[in-house]
Amino acid sequence: MTTITEAPAPAPDGTARTLTYVKAFNEGLGQVMREDDSVFVAGEDVAGYGGVFRMFEGLLEEFGPRRMVDTPISEAALVGLGVGAAARGLRPVVDLMFMDFIGVCLDQIVNQAAKMKYMFGGAVSVPLTITTASGAGLGAAAQHSQSLEAWLAHVPGLKVVMPCDAYTAKGLTVSAIRDDNPVVVMLNKVLLGSKSEVPEQIYGIPLGQAHTARQGSDVTVVALGRMVGEALTAAAELAAEGVEIEVIDPRTVQPLDTETVIASVRRTNRVLVVHEAVTFGGLGAEIAAQIQDAAFDYLDAPVLRIGAPFSPVPFSPVLEKAYVPDAARIAQGCRRLLERS
Repeated sequence: MTTITEAPAPAPDGTARTLTYVKAFNEGLGQVMREDDSVFVAGEDVAGYGGVFRMFEGLLEEFGPRRMVDTPISEAALVGLGVGAAARGLRPVVDLMFMDFIGVCLDQIVNQAAKMKYMFGGAVSVPLTITTASGAGLGAAAQHSQSLEAWLAHVPGLKVVMPCDAYTAKGLTVSAIRDDNPVVVMLNKVLLGSKSEVPEQIYGIPLGQAHTARQGSDVTVVALGRMVGEALTAAAELAAEGVEIEVIDPRTVQPLDTETVIASVRRTNRVLVVHEAVTFGGLGAEIAAQIQDAAFDYLDAPVLRIGAPFSPVPFSPVLEKAYVPDAARIAQGCRRLLERS
């Protein structure tokens, strides 16, 4: 999988420094905990075990049980703890393990965390970070494989980020914890072991600012999360055919950087939006609507969306592979757009 990010700082010896996605997240979290002692982590198995995906490994030894807190299996209580602690001046990082489990605590997220600042006239802030693992591809079946960003991005008061590689996993995590609003950090399970260049020093990536992962002139591909790497792979394949694809990584899907997307569409005149979530009602529909509203006269073909079929995520590895969009489907979609122009 091809990964292109902003150029990070080199290692002290001048060589490139690479980290896995999960280690980059862990490093960013540890660094922001060192700079701000109001930050603590709570969740199921985050302390003694280091998290189900080892996302929190080593942090208990450094920060102790007052800042690394194992909790019972009760997502509603866990998020409630986070909302209350944030409202009282702390910066909790609450881990929900699998994204599918937000259904158990949706009231706390949607009606408490998202709305409290508004309902108190700005007198109360809720600097709560919710981390969770999303996406299919590991054979975890229908209840542990969903991408539900559209649910959360629809709620005023919430911010939602989707890191596509190790560099963005660290930078977006740092920015999320520093933010004075509730932020959901969606970490993709399949990407946890993937590597990219990551600066050793602490850094944040601005929320609400998209990144052009690849420049091109023929088709704009707006890709969410894991699909950024698939889009870059498709772009490399199409480049051999003389087709240049521009890949936009929104990074933050709420707030969404529509301006960067529109500027790209005005140059390429064709756009494909791809996400791992189910196509129907997904963020691709919202992005397509904003494009036709702001750049309709620049389009040489209708906006094309690629996502998962309207079905629960299959357990069968063969069916799951067919279910999740990939580079081949993205490349095929770009060819269709060029044919329709």
